[in-house]
Amino acid sequence: MLSATFDSRNWAAVPFHFWSVAFFVFGSMIGSFLNVCIHRMPLGQSIVSPPSHCPHCKYAIPWYLNIPLVTWLSLHGKCRNCGAPISIRYFLVELLTAVTFMSCWMVFGHQSAALALVYALFLAGLIVATFIDFEHFIIPDEITVGGVVVGFICSFLLPSLHDEAALSGSLRQSAFGIAAGAGVIYFILRMGKLLFGRQKVALPADTKIIFSETAVRLPDHEIPYEEIFYRQSDVITLQARTVELVDRCYKDVRVRLTPSTLRIGEEELNPEEVPHLEAVCGEIVLPREAMGLGDVKFMAAIGAFLGWKAVIFSLMLSSMIGSVVGVALIAIHKREWSSRLPYGPYIALASAIWLFGGKSLVGWWFGM
Repeated sequence: MLSATFDSRNWAAVPFHFWSVAFFVFGSMIGSFLNVCIHRMPLGQSIVSPPSHCPHCKYAIPWYLNIPLVTWLSLHGKCRNCGAPISIRYFLVELLTAVTFMSCWMVFGHQSAALALVYALFLAGLIVATFIDFEHFIIPDEITVGGVVVGFICSFLLPSLHDEAALSGSLRQSAFGIAAGAGVIYFILRMGKLLFGRQKVALPADTKIIFSETAVRLPDHEIPYEEIFYRQSDVITLQARTVELVDRCYKDVRVRLTPSTLRIGEEELNPEEVPHLEAVCGEIVLPREAMGLGDVKFMAAIGAFLGWKAVIFSLMLSSMIGSVVGVALIAIHKREWSSRLPYGPYIALASAIWLFGGKSLVGWWFGM
């Protein structure tokens, strides 16, 4: 049944660009669903229930007002019920997914309709991961771990995914890709944490630092805790001349703050019970993250679909892209040197480049 569905002779019975249009329309529909995933997954909400609704007035959107691309344009990006603006992101995701699906058909459709569909599915996952990581600095396990499983299954069903004729070769390539993606990135993560995991901030003598309920206040700026603490093992340390709480004071003590504990000298407190703390010191050490575990699992998923060579290519190219973007944002004063930068979108872009021409690019590079 499956082989008959994807028999190239059946697909060739219809003009090639009929399927180009079909993939574009199908992609826009998938893009509409991806918008739901992008909005709900980081919030831990179901992507199935409730049905599509306005995020402002909760108006349940009927099917005739939920037509991809067309509805957003016809309503000028506003809710039909309350008139509240609907982010242009919804239109852009639908358009991007539609163009991506059509591109997969136009590039890989001559080889196999199944191959074009699998690559389109893979790129849809990259789109969701990219938009979520940009906004929330996370990549959900549904995308990463789920991508590993789906990529391995697709490698079983479609050996040509890895340019292999035999099932054993395809599964071997997928397994190597998973191992390379997870192993190499995890090694980089651990080495980055070891070498660059702490940032010493030198301050003028007798500088007052305030720890509020939501952020650390330095003399010239404020850093929210959510930008400092990425994991339970992260810690802020300082040697304070004086420490003032609401009900007590300390002198010449070491302060150590983690997401779950506050240690002042030999005394251990619950940070949630200390709403305000002032410390006077000349230096503070902040935790710094080179890369998150989400990126490790994300690269493993890419390896499951594309193999170990794509992992190495994506790692190198994404580092270059991320560096250029980061420096450019600093140059135009859109971010600070210590600001957190999502890495997932650059991995996604690099792997998409590999898919649509990375092998030729590598061949050209080594030919030079």
